[in-house]
Amino acid sequence: MKHKCIRAAVTAAVAALTLTACGSGSSGTSEPVSGSWDDVIAAANEEGKVTIYSTQAAPRLAALETAFEAAYPAIDLEVVRGVDADLLSKVDAESKSGKGIGDVAVITDVSWMDANKDTDAAGKLIGPNFDNPEYERDTSIIADRFFLEGAVLLGFGWNTSLLPSGISTPQDFLDPALKGKIGIVNPATSPTYLDYYSHIEKYYGGRKVLEQIADQNPRIYPSNQPLAQAIASGEISAGLMADPMLPNKEAGAPVEWAAGEHIWGAKWYGFALGTSPHPNAAQVLANFMVSQPGQAATSVGYSSVLPDIEGSLARAQGVPDQNVEVTTGDGAQRYRDELEKTFS
Repeated sequence: MKHKCIRAAVTAAVAALTLTACGSGSSGTSEPVSGSWDDVIAAANEEGKVTIYSTQAAPRLAALETAFEAAYPAIDLEVVRGVDADLLSKVDAESKSGKGIGDVAVITDVSWMDANKDTDAAGKLIGPNFDNPEYERDTSIIADRFFLEGAVLLGFGWNTSLLPSGISTPQDFLDPALKGKIGIVNPATSPTYLDYYSHIEKYYGGRKVLEQIADQNPRIYPSNQPLAQAIASGEISAGLMADPMLPNKEAGAPVEWAAGEHIWGAKWYGFALGTSPHPNAAQVLANFMVSQPGQAATSVGYSSVLPDIEGSLARAQGVPDQNVEVTTGDGAQRYRDELEKTFS
């Protein structure tokens, strides 16, 4: 029997937050104060709190929290990490009700951004760092609302103790000795993952290679983060769609990673939620995230939006855009259904 099941819905990973700061739970859209950037910072300090919903790696978000609170000690940063499906469900619910909890979100779902770029779901960006020439505003901001924050590069990961020979191509996952010992990511979690599977088909052998991987009885994970943890712990020997796993490696885990011959990445875009209960702090956090210290916190092992960030693998602006034919509209649903059938 094949041990393969695609869950129709991703298990909710986001806990509800109760905020008591001034402005929490207010109805309708929210905006920062009028005036100078110093006025915005002063108002943010008065708000005293900001909440981020993000799909970025937990260690990088922890580093962001430390760096931001060092720069703005009067503002407490709360981090809620999850996958696109969970976080955007929260964002949509808060937008519909007009009662905000989150202030800033970082996602990879380009289709959601396209559907909401002309709505009040995201506020217009006003921070001065977005006009830094090194940030390349013209290619880094969409509709004055969504800002490029970085990018994740995904490839092939393995446990060096269990698989010393490593992985350099998807065909390496087809070794009979790896049956039941490899992991993949649920394509239903995010359109971003649909794009990755499309990339594998395009460059590494078409649908046939995915069908052959399915025959290897892979374990299925909701995102690349638990996949990386499974590789590090030895739960699986190797994984398709792994990030470089630097935190695991630095902690002593026997892991290694390869991008493969054809590099793939997913861009992270941030935005200030239109229903933010702390609209000034939201703008301050967004602005900080594209600063040198902000990028130093979030870009280690990933792609940065600024040059010369230590530990960054590449510039995020150079990561190719998603294949919208499989990540948006009917095409996304059709491709998702096809992949679920392949891995079911």
